Formats: sequence, structure tokens, C-alpha cells
Amino acid sequence: MNASTEALPVLVIGAGPAGLAAAAHLTGRGIEPLVLETGPAAGAAVREWGHVRLFSTWSEVVDPAAEKLLAPTGWTAPDGTAYPSGADWANLYLQPLADVLGDKVRYGATVTGVSRQGRDRIVDADREQQPFTVRVVNADGSEERILARAVIDASGTWSTPGPIGGDGLPALGEHAAADRISYRIPDLKDPATRTRYAGRRTAVIGSGASAFTALAYLADLATSEDGAGTHVTWILRRGISGSTFGGGSADQLPARGALGLTAKAAVDEGYADAVTGFRTDAIERAADGRLVVVAEDGRRLDPVHEVIVLTGLRPDLSFVSELRLGLDERLQAPVELAPLIDPNQHSCGTVYPHGVGELSHPEKDVYLVGMKSYGRAPTFLAMTGYEQVRSIAAHLAGDREAAARVELTLPETGVCGGAGLFDEPAAAEESGSGCCAAPATLTIGAPASSGGC
Repeated sequence: MNASTEALPVLVIGAGPAGLAAAAHLTGRGIEPLVLETGPAAGAAVREWGHVRLFSTWSEVVDPAAEKLLAPTGWTAPDGTAYPSGADWANLYLQPLADVLGDKVRYGATVTGVSRQGRDRIVDADREQQPFTVRVVNADGSEERILARAVIDASGTWSTPGPIGGDGLPALGEHAAADRISYRIPDLKDPATRTRYAGRRTAVIGSGASAFTALAYLADLATSEDGAGTHVTWILRRGISGSTFGGGSADQLPARGALGLTAKAAVDEGYADAVTGFRTDAIERAADGRLVVVAEDGRRLDPVHEVIVLTGLRPDLSFVSELRLGLDERLQAPVELAPLIDPNQHSCGTVYPHGVGELSHPEKDVYLVGMKSYGRAPTFLAMTGYEQVRSIAAHLAGDREAAARVELTLPETGVCGGAGLFDEPAAAEESGSGCCAAPATLTIGAPASSGGC
């Protein structure tokens, strides 16, 4: 890379937790970052699940380099033992951090393509000497190209939820029934959303923390004055075993353990019926407009008014297709990282802290970080993402010793997703949410203020 390329910024895609932490670490290293965020504010994706509370405490979701940038502004760190909601995280930490970074963060800027200047993915000649060229569409529809010395893709996986089909493809009729299907945990404090589900039958598809939260929220709705008649059909691709609901009181993330127990109570107390070994093939319309979920083996469930699909998230790799990425064929994670995060073997806390070595690709100086680095694996912790970008920033600054050094000790988080909990490959897709951004619990029948955010 020549001197003129070295003077270019490091382009960071996404102003979420990992992207803004990357910018903070780069700034601390004297490297100019440019963060491009498609939304109108920092943490745009986080804000979409703002009603959901994290399993991790404030002390575990604030990056040290970011805190160092924030301190001179008079920013006060929230109570480290408290559990923030998504809205708390965005408003009390991510937006202040983005404000400190100032014009290093641009909103309404959607990255539609990344390549090497004058080189598609086929061309070898002088490839590493060329800067990256990043195609951007701005909020006003205008297009531009930005040159960068390196690219850190922290765009996450929120925009690409998994479909209904048991084969990983949309079920037959899924698109036609889109008006009755949601891929998000419902915010039942929103009047329109509450009306959508109150007193109605809903199918929830998935077996991870997001599905547990939806079960708990809808069971709580069923006990309220306006929710009489609310009922859930809970659809699982696998069976129910002793580990289905997590570790309970033995879970070292207490909020996650409590959530599993609440989901179990929803079933035990009759607010939800569990249907196991059900791999969805089709969604059909009944004569009255309700939806009928049909399995690959021909089973047909009773009609429901709504379907909530929580079958995991996937990385969007379309805009990095001209780059030479080395990705695991199963998880769509970097090949060196994939064995460390396989949800059939690892939980959030048993993933070894990793950095630039595990995140490098055949294409020099391009990195997928944060949730996107995990591909389809759900075992991600915010602290892991912060360690990733610390190592990458050190590497880009030429500090190889710091880049290779591990500066993070993860808590052992028990049964997040270790061997035995996931007993088939599809479990990774069903899990639905990472450990850092997974919801805390509520008590069925308790006042609304006790749950959600």
C-alpha cells in the first residue's frame, strides 16, 4: 500500500456497538475512521428492538476505548450492575459516543458495494496496492464512491432474519402471507402491536431466547384485561428435552436463565401449546383469512391469526461480493473463527477471545466484525466484538504485539449454547439472538413495568 493510500480513512460500515467501538479504537490510535450508517441515528438496528432488555449488564456493554472518549464530555456511565434495554443502550451510550465522534459518523449512507479500485475479485495484478472503493447511496438518493485504506464491516445481521422454511428457504406461501407474519419480538406496549395480538391465536416459530421472549410477552398479555383469549402455538423444529429451556437457576447469566423458566411456565400454565419436530413447508390461507402452518410431513396446525418467525439471523454478503472473503461454508463466518463459535460446541462464554488473526481474509485489510463476523452462529457477546475491533485497530496501527495480545476474559455463561443444548445443526438457525442482545425476562401476570424495558 502506497503513502497516498495510507492517508485514506478506515471505512467502518454501521454505527452500532461494534462499529462505533471500532471508530473509538481507531481514533485512539491516531487513525482516521469514517463510519457510514444507513439509519438516521446511531444504533438504528438496536433501536428497532429497543423494548427488549439485554442479558448483559451495563459494565459488559460499554467499550473501554469508547468510555475514554466519552469521559471528557461529562458523560456518566450508567450503573454497571443494571441491565439496559435496547433503547437505553442506544440513547445513553451509542448516540453520545457517535456525537463525540462528530463528522466521523455519517447517517443516511447505505453501502451498496465494496471492491478494490479498478479491480474486480478476479484480478490479481497490484491488487493489494489499490485502495478500497466503497459505493454509497445517500438518503437523498445521490450516489458516490469513497476510497478507504481498510474496511471494517460492522453492519450486523439484523436486516436479514431467517425465513420460516425448515430447509432454510421461505416456506411456500410465506411471501403471500407477509401481512400476517412478523420476524421480530412484538412490542406489546405499542397500542397498534398490542391490538394485533390481543385475544388472538399466534404461532411462534423458533427455539431460542427471542422465541422465549415472545412466549413470555404473549403469555403475559393473555393475563391482562384486554388480552383474554390470547394463545400461542409454539413450533419447534426439534423436540423438548431437559435442556430446551436453558440452565434456569444454574445459568451464570441470571436474566437468561430466568427467561427460560418463564417460557416453560407459559407452556406449563397453558398459555402456549408446544408442537415439536415440526419443520414448516408451507403457509396456507384458511377460508376465514387465518393462516394454516403445514409441515414437511404433512401435519397441518389449527389456523392462527398471526405468525412470529424467530429462526435466527443471517449476514448480508451481497455488497461485499467483489471482495475475496474466506468464509466457512456452514456458518458464513471467517474460516479461522468458525470452529471457535460453532453453536453445537460453544456457548457465549466458551468462545475463546479472538482478534485480527481469526478475522483476516484472503483480501487484505477487510474485516467482518461484531455479529456479522459470527455469520449464522448466535453465541455472540458485545465484549467479544469490542475485543475484535481493539485487535484490528492495533494491527492497522502497526502494533502487532497489541494486536496479538488477548485483553479480554469472558465470563463463563453456562448453557448458552454448549454441546447438548443444540442437538442438531438447525438449532443455530433457530436460536434467534446473540447473547449480548438477548432479552431479559418478565413474570407472567405481573404488572407491565416488571418486564420489557
